[in-house]
Amino acid sequence: MGKPLIYFICTGNSCRSQMAEGWMRKLGGDRFEVKSAGLEAHGLNPRAVQTMKEAGVDISMHTSDLIDLETLNKAAYVITVCGHADEHCPAVTNKNAVKWHWGFEDPAKATGTEEEITSKFAEVRDGIRARIEQFLCEGK
Repeated sequence: MGKPLIYFICTGNSCRSQMAEGWMRKLGGDRFEVKSAGLEAHGLNPRAVQTMKEAGVDISMHTSDLIDLETLNKAAYVITVCGHADEHCPAVTNKNAVKWHWGFEDPAKATGTEEEITSKFAEVRDGIRARIEQFLCEGK
């Protein structure tokens, strides 16, 4: 029996789910197998890569992937990080999987000055980190 699989899902697999995957890999060590995917594949957002790099997490080699039903059904945890994905994620047929929704604003939709946009990415990054730290401490 392998490590429990955590599958982070968002709409485009470009920002939030990528950040969550990066944080879980870094903070969870080798306790979990971690993957992320989207209802669509929008490509890895360069701002997400830069924001995570500033926090010491390299996600530059991640790929933006569509949800894989086989992976979805093998997952111990399916965690949606945006409302759209929570509402439209395919059904998990693995009845042992734990499904949670951790909603975060989409930093890719941030507007304003460069500083304001960068700040929104950092805010979401830090919120995801805090939620993953909570998961690791509480197991949920």
